[in-house]
Amino acid sequence: MKKLALMIFVAAQLMACTEVGSEAWCNDMKEKPKGEWTANEASDFAKHCVF
Repeated sequence: MKKLALMIFVAAQLMACTEVGSEAWCNDMKEKPKGEWTANEASDFAKHCVF
C-alpha cells in the first residue's frame, strides 16, 4: 500500500513539472480528456493556448 501511494505521489510531482502555458503543458492538456479538466485548467488553456 505504501508503494502505491509513493508511486502516485511521484507521478503527480512529475506531471506538475510542466509550467502552465508552456507548449508542453498545452500539448499535455490537448491529450487529457476534456471531462477531466478543472475549471482553472480550462481557463488557463483558453488564456495561454487558444488566444
